[in-house]
Order: sequence, then C-alpha cells, then structure tokens
Amino acid sequence: MTILCLASYDKGYDFLREAKRQGATVVLLTSQSLQHTAHWPAESIDEIFYMPDNEHLWDRTATLNAVSYLARTRVFDRIVPLDDFDVEVAAMLREHLRVPGMGETTAHYFRDKLAMRMKAAETGIAVPDFIHMLNHAQVAAFLERVPGPWVLKPRSMAGAIGIKKVRTAGELWPIVEQLGDAQSHYVLERFVAGDIFHVDTIMYEREVRFALASGYGRPPLEVSHGGGIFTTRLLERDSETACRPLEENARVLAALGLLRGVSHSEYIIGRDDGRVYFL
Repeated sequence: MTILCLASYDKGYDFLREAKRQGATVVLLTSQSLQHTAHWPAESIDEIFYMPDNEHLWDRTATLNAVSYLARTRVFDRIVPLDDFDVEVAAMLREHLRVPGMGETTAHYFRDKLAMRMKAAETGIAVPDFIHMLNHAQVAAFLERVPGPWVLKPRSMAGAIGIKKVRTAGELWPIVEQLGDAQSHYVLERFVAGDIFHVDTIMYEREVRFALASGYGRPPLEVSHGGGIFTTRLLERDSETACRPLEENARVLAALGLLRGVSHSEYIIGRDDGRVYFL
C-alpha cells in the first residue's frame, strides 16, 4: 500500500513512523517553507515533495496538478491529511483521483462551520443560532431577532483563529465591510456563555471506538483575545460533566457521517439554559 500524506504544518511524525512500520510506502507532500526547519523522520519516508505556500497554504489547482503528475508513476492507495488545514485538500484529491476515503461533501461537515451547523441543526442537534454572512437583509433580520453579543467566525479556520466577538450591529457592519469579497466565508452566531469542552474521538465503521472528554480552563476565544494561559484538563470518565458532551459527541459524529477516522469536536454547556451546544 502506498500512502500519500499531506502536511502543511510540522506535525504527524508518529503517523509517518507507524505507517512505515506497518509496511506502507510513505510519500510526503509538505510545505516548501518547512524544507529546512521540520525534522521529518526520514527513515519512515520513501519520498518527499514540497509545495510552495503562502497565507492561503497551497494553491488547490497547483496541488491537484502536482499530485496528478506524481500519480502517473505511482498508485496512491490512500491520501491522509496530517493537519486540520489539509482535510479539505485531501478530500478534493481523493475525489479527483478516485481514491477511497472521505469526499469533499463530508469533509465540509468537519471543516466548514456553516456546513456543520446546518447539518447538525437538520438532525435536531443544538447549535447556537447562526446565519451565513451573505445576504445583508437576512443578516439584519437575524440581528433584530437574536440578541447580542454575537460571534463572527471564519468558516474554515481552526481553534479561535480569526474569530471576533461583537456586541452591537453598529460594531458588526464596519467589520463586515472590511472583509469585502471574503464576507461569504464567514458565519455569524449567537454568543453562548458557559463552560467549553472538547471530545477527541476514534471512529471505525461508524462506531465510536474511543472517546475522551476534556474541559478548557478558560474559553479559547477569551485567551486568544484577552491573553492569559491556555489550559485544558481531562475529565473524570464517568462523571456527569464528561458524560453529557460524550453523549452529544456520539450523536454529532453519526449525524455528520464520519465512517472512520479521528475527530476533535467542541461543545459548550450554556450557563443560562444548561443545554449542550455543538460548536
């Protein structure tokens, strides 16, 4: 088996070593900016290739052409992203090369905050009230209907990157105008105060084989905007605090259609209503 691994960031060493240990031929496609800084486990990599990168990571068309060129003389049995930001590119490559694995539609449910919220809401999973930052009249109606504060989020970033908390409509619109043509790449949602948790999961054949719940010391958004120390802690496995996000996590992954793989999902227990919301 030949595995093409995508790594736009310096990570995934353990996977590369394990894939090689199990007898796979390992091909790594990574960022040119990492060529002289990353310490890839060379003994576990058969071939390594570098893609030019910029603030938008790799150009999708260039990546598709590069991998298709490599596939002229290689058969890629699996394509594995080693970072969050590589998930959608891997899905695009799988569909084009017809390699087994998650395609673009399902990948969007795990990377695109608008797609995942719409899919979750369709199946009755609680999510904060949200709207696509697209039609201004509909956004204005949302601001009238849903009390602030609100959170403006990039649809395809990770963690708290690019997230802005806004308190009034007057504060929101100038930010939106500055986004220009990038507005449609954002989602606006009601800010829910409460404790935030994350669940890390291993899924196989649609069954949760392992799941671990943890709680943030302070919300990541608060730390990224206000400073301080980022902390997270493991929760007692059988405690009610752990069981509630774990139960919701199983529902979420089933609704989003994860067949096999790993997942990191975040939840908040609302301070005002005690509900578990999928973030």
